[in-house]
Amino acid sequence: MLRTFAALLLAFWVALAGAQELQPIPALKARVTDLTGTLSAEQQARLEGRLAAFEQQKGAQLAVLLVPTTQPEVIEQYSIRVVEQWQLGRKGVDDGVLLLVAKQDRKLRIEVGYGLEGALNDATARRIIAEIITPRFKAGDFAGGIEAGVESIVAVIDGEPLPAAEGNETSGRSSFNLDDSLFFGIMAVAVLTGILRTLLGRVIAASLVAGVVGVVVFLATSSLIFAAIAGVVAFIFALLGGGAGGGGSGGGGSWSSSSGGSSWSDSGSGGFSGGGGSFGGGGSSGSW
Repeated sequence: MLRTFAALLLAFWVALAGAQELQPIPALKARVTDLTGTLSAEQQARLEGRLAAFEQQKGAQLAVLLVPTTQPEVIEQYSIRVVEQWQLGRKGVDDGVLLLVAKQDRKLRIEVGYGLEGALNDATARRIIAEIITPRFKAGDFAGGIEAGVESIVAVIDGEPLPAAEGNETSGRSSFNLDDSLFFGIMAVAVLTGILRTLLGRVIAASLVAGVVGVVVFLATSSLIFAAIAGVVAFIFALLGGGAGGGGSGGGGSWSSSSGGSSWSDSGSGGFSGGGGSFGGGGSSGSW
C-alpha cells in the first residue's frame, strides 16, 4: 500500500513536470559525450578508443553521456528519450547500452537494449552501479567510476559474470525495484495517452486514461481511495501531455549549466552514429 501511494505521488510530480520545457538531447557525434566538463580530453579519448575497439570486436555499441541534469524528468524518462533518438546497437540485434550520468542530480542509469537484457540484466546493472561506479563517484573520482563501470559492462557483455556479492546469496531479481516499476507504469500511461489523444482529443483521452488507471489500481489494491487518487493523477498527467514524447526530444536547441559547465549546439552529425537498435526500458538506476 505504501509503495503504491509513493508511486502515485511521484507520478503526480512527473505529471506537473510535463508542463515544463524538457531538457534537450545532444546530437550523437561520439561514443563519449560530456556536457558537464567533468572528463579531460585525455580521459574522453581513452574511453572513446576503448569503446570503439569493443564495438569493432563484438559489434555492440556502448555510449557514455554526462549531463548536468535531467529535470524536470526523472532519469529513466530522459534516458529512454536519449536511446530512442540515438538508436544505439545494431538493428535487429539491439545490442546497445547507454551509461547516463546526471551530475547535478547525483543520479545515473545504465540503459540496456533488448538484445543484451539476458546478459546485462537489471540485477547485474544494479550491481555495477552500486558496487563499482557509485563508490568511486562518492570519492569524487568520476573518471575512474565511469571507466570502471564501462569495463564491467564490457566484461559482462563479453560473457564474464560478476563475482558473487559478499554476504548476499539471494538473486537481485527477487528484490522489488520501485523506480523501474514506476517507470514502466508511467511509460504505459504516456503511450496510451498519446494514442487516445490522437483519436479522441485531449479532454476525452484524459478522462478515459483516468478511468483505466483507476480501475487497474482498484483491482491491485482494493482501495477506492487509492483508485480515486490514481485516477486524478492520471487525468492531470494526460491533460498536461507529460511522458516520454515531450517537445525536447529533438536534436536542436541549446544546453546551459547553472554551474557554468558547458553548452552545446547542434551543427550536424559527426563520425559516429547508432545502428538502429531498440530499447524497452531494461537496465537500472542509482544515486550517490
